[in-house]
Amino acid sequence: MSVNKHLIAPSVLAADFANLQRDVEMVNQSQADWFHIDIMDGVFVPNISFGFPVMNAIAKHAKKPLDVHLMIVDPDRYLQTCKDNGAEVITVHYEATTHLHRTLAAIKELGCKAGVALNPHTSVQLLKDVIQDLDLVCLMSVNPGFGGQKFIPQTYNKIKELRQLAAGVNDNLLIEIDGGVTTANAAQLLEAGADVLVAGSFVFTATDPIETVRTLKDIDINSKQA
Repeated sequence: MSVNKHLIAPSVLAADFANLQRDVEMVNQSQADWFHIDIMDGVFVPNISFGFPVMNAIAKHAKKPLDVHLMIVDPDRYLQTCKDNGAEVITVHYEATTHLHRTLAAIKELGCKAGVALNPHTSVQLLKDVIQDLDLVCLMSVNPGFGGQKFIPQTYNKIKELRQLAAGVNDNLLIEIDGGVTTANAAQLLEAGADVLVAGSFVFTATDPIETVRTLKDIDINSKQA
């Protein structure tokens, strides 16, 4: 991967909800590529984030694609609603989806990119039979539900294992890392094979969020490999 080919997706869960339009416009002005939108139901994960009215409000101001991460049970019920509220990427959890192949097909029928998220304890080998159907795999590098958690180092090995699993079968697969991403580990994540970095509190609580995004975007792993 060459410089700047990786994508940065600030997680709106960490935004200031009292100044949401301001924070959305900040992402618009930055070098970020996507908005990462976490929908949580308080059942699949021990937290409730925000629902589709807020997502729709974000979509009205967003000038970049919405990367929607459904941390909910029975995500199939809400695929059409995601599309109707501006989603361009829809990711469901392996652990919450009974008929994953069918769900992925339904997402693609809506014209969206189809993704699967894996919790830290879930093996990437479980995706072997659907790897060719995926546009994106989101590896949770913290336990899902709350922002600001400590990064789980085993994630590096999972990225490499997933990249090997996809090799020759789905070479265009995007590997997304969600949780604890900072400038301290971003280069190592990209070197392992990651394509999309989700950063929440690291961006939105920064003194200069736009500069923070630029720093993440400008990481050049080729200079280390040369």
